[in-house]
Amino acid sequence: HDANASRRDGQKGRFSRKNDGGWRWRKVGSLAPMSEKSVSTVVIDAPLAEVQAALFEIGSYPEWLSSIKKADVIERDGENRVLKAKLAIDAGMMKDRVTLDYDWSAAPAALSFTMDEADLLTQMDGTYLLKAIDADTTQVTYELTVAVSLPVPSMMITKAQQQTIDAALKELAERVA
Repeated sequence: HDANASRRDGQKGRFSRKNDGGWRWRKVGSLAPMSEKSVSTVVIDAPLAEVQAALFEIGSYPEWLSSIKKADVIERDGENRVLKAKLAIDAGMMKDRVTLDYDWSAAPAALSFTMDEADLLTQMDGTYLLKAIDADTTQVTYELTVAVSLPVPSMMITKAQQQTIDAALKELAERVA
C-alpha cells in the first residue's frame, strides 16, 4: 500500500493508501510513522492447549487483556475461527479502534494479524508463536509492529509496543494459570 518517493521540492516521504482508496503523502524523517518490530517471549506454566484456547478466542480478549476494551468479531471461517475483528485498544499512547484480519495458516503453532483499518494507526501487525516446552509448560513469543499517523518519535512507539507486548504476555500467563 505504500510507495517511497521524493516530491519535486526534494522532500522525502511516502504515499500511503487511505481507507477510501485515495492516496496521502507522509513525510519521512526523524518523526516518521514507521516502527521497528518489538519481540518478547515468556514461558507459561500451562499446557499448550490451554494457552491456545485463551489466545485463539479473540472475542474474549476484553475479559483478560487490559489494553483491549472491546472486541467485536466481524467474520469467522468454517472452523469458527475469527477472520476479522474490530477492537477498541487503550494501551497508553496507543488508543484506537482497529479492524484486524487474522491469519490461521500457521495455526496452531502461530496466530498472526494485520491491520485492515484504524482511526490513528497506520500499521499494526503481530504474531503469537506458541511452542510446548513439555506437557505442562508453553513458550509464547509475541511480535508486534505499530506505526501511527501522528508525528511521534520512533523511540516512543517502540517503548509503547514493548510495554504492550510485555503486558499482554503477563496477562495471558495470568489467564491460564
